[in-house]
Amino acid sequence: MITGQIRAQIDQIWNVFWSGGISNPMTVLEQMTYLFFMKMIDDTQLQRESRANQLGIALTDPTFPEGLWENPEDGSRAPYRDMRWSVFRHYDADRLYRVVSRDAFAFIKHLTTGSDSAYSRFMSNAVFMIQSPRTLHQVVAGISLIDMTNRDTMGDVYEYVLSKMAASGTNGQFRTPRHIIRMMVELMRPTLSLDDRVCDPAMGSAGFIVETAKYISEHYSRELMNEKLRRHFQTSMLHGFDTDATMLRIGAMNLMLHGVNSPVVDYRDSLSSDNSDADRYSLILANPPFAGSLDYDSVASSLLTMCRTKKTELLFLALFLRSLQVGGRCASIVPDGVLTGSSVAHRTIRREIVDKHCLEAVISMPSGVFQPYSGVSTAILIFTKTNAGGTDRVWYYDMRADGYSLDQRRVEVADNDIPDIIARYANRKTSEVERSRTDQSFVVPAEEIRANDYDLSFNAYRETIREKVAYEPTADILARIDRREQEIQQAFQELQKMLGQ
Repeated sequence: MITGQIRAQIDQIWNVFWSGGISNPMTVLEQMTYLFFMKMIDDTQLQRESRANQLGIALTDPTFPEGLWENPEDGSRAPYRDMRWSVFRHYDADRLYRVVSRDAFAFIKHLTTGSDSAYSRFMSNAVFMIQSPRTLHQVVAGISLIDMTNRDTMGDVYEYVLSKMAASGTNGQFRTPRHIIRMMVELMRPTLSLDDRVCDPAMGSAGFIVETAKYISEHYSRELMNEKLRRHFQTSMLHGFDTDATMLRIGAMNLMLHGVNSPVVDYRDSLSSDNSDADRYSLILANPPFAGSLDYDSVASSLLTMCRTKKTELLFLALFLRSLQVGGRCASIVPDGVLTGSSVAHRTIRREIVDKHCLEAVISMPSGVFQPYSGVSTAILIFTKTNAGGTDRVWYYDMRADGYSLDQRRVEVADNDIPDIIARYANRKTSEVERSRTDQSFVVPAEEIRANDYDLSFNAYRETIREKVAYEPTADILARIDRREQEIQQAFQELQKMLGQ
């Protein structure tokens, strides 16, 4: 867990950016990401140099060798040494600014050796936007106090920075609350084998992939000692796509800070014909954009064949079904309209999931989950691709609390249904079957869903208990009113006598 001291350090760095005239949270996050990367690659080489010295051997393939580096853009040269964080952090503000903005930043944009990470692949169009030497000097001093050799700590640091971006109310749509992501990963229990491939086709800051990586690291630590499995985990298990180059850099950095240097992270419009993924992934975890409408020409024909619509929330569900391998599972956040929409496209995609595959669960979430930047009501759909049906019973849960207040402040509270959701989901085929429709969770037969025109909303199947209320006879009520009126008139007359009127 991130300590109060580190939180205070990050808050101070954030405030330096704002006081230096950089007020866009996305810009602050992006510039901090570049500087984090500069420090990380130097910290990594310092560790390697220390080990090499202890062993009495020469360091092979250093990121910062001896000599001069030549900038491929303009042919200028700079000493590798000057571009090391451990060196330039001690420079005065003006010299520091010249080295970082002119040389070190260009160096990380063209870095292809030493730390050939997914992050370095998305640096070509990056722009250094810190204009003040004094601001840069203060930020570098602040970041220097953070120990980046501890991946767990740095992962928490970056998550905290991401949370500040979301809390600012700007670009918050890129971040699903971390505890909701963790709940979904816990529900799906990702596994580690050479056949496992996990994907988020609209990855944003890579929260789902990062949380999956953390789950695998925690639950399969022994298996990760196997060279083939470790290489698979690092290079071919985790997949993420986005159409925003900035978010790709941020997401790749997020993964790197959690120990995954070379995931399959690419620039891709997942709904377009450029994406040919089919029968590929064993697990999809996502919170795709669901406020957009696309032209038919920009959508892959295979998705329109399954569900002819312009609504992104429905097209992404079609994409998930196409992209999953048989037996592959999906947990996706969807707006409530997906569950209840009456259009042909809405009913078609729901019928597809229920009749041709296996719908496992529908978890209704309160509208405050995405505050402070959205009050939309959402749910989590969990299903398995079978191509042969299999929906027998669907487990429903009505989440009423997620551990945080459901207002704009989103402060921690005691009420939290998440542990209960995880526990009940694990028993959805046993003890949950016996629950009544008045409970917070229950099971609904597929036949009932079909008979209800494939409505998937929780309220469509809950049973409301109406208690009979006995009221007084009307005559008694009128008599009581009459008595009260007489008492008031009597009191009024007595008051008049007292006043001599």
